[in-house]
Amino acid sequence: MRFLCLYKPAKKEGVPPSQHEMAEMGKLIDEMTKAGVLLATEGCQPSSKGARVRLSGGRITVTDGPFTETKELVAGFAMIKVKSKDEAIEWTRRFLNVAGDGESEIREVHEASDFAP
Repeated sequence: MRFLCLYKPAKKEGVPPSQHEMAEMGKLIDEMTKAGVLLATEGCQPSSKGARVRLSGGRITVTDGPFTETKELVAGFAMIKVKSKDEAIEWTRRFLNVAGDGESEIREVHEASDFAP
């Protein structure tokens, strides 16, 4: 099972992690990689460098960042491969203990077999 984990920090957007936080996250990433769990992970640039693209009523609108609802901003993601949702939750708990206050939404990703006839 693959899960997409979206991280939404409680701290202000654009505040870089400390050297200690970077070192601790590096250790966790290394452990997850060695365990064969981590498929990909990246942090996101501040929303001031982004845009939102919306389709409504056949019309596309583009809104440049920054975005004000910081509690809903995704600061990074991880794609993990685990045996169960419970295992995904456990890895996410460990991630949050390193990353700090905030939340992670985990969503199972469709597999090709989900659409087999």
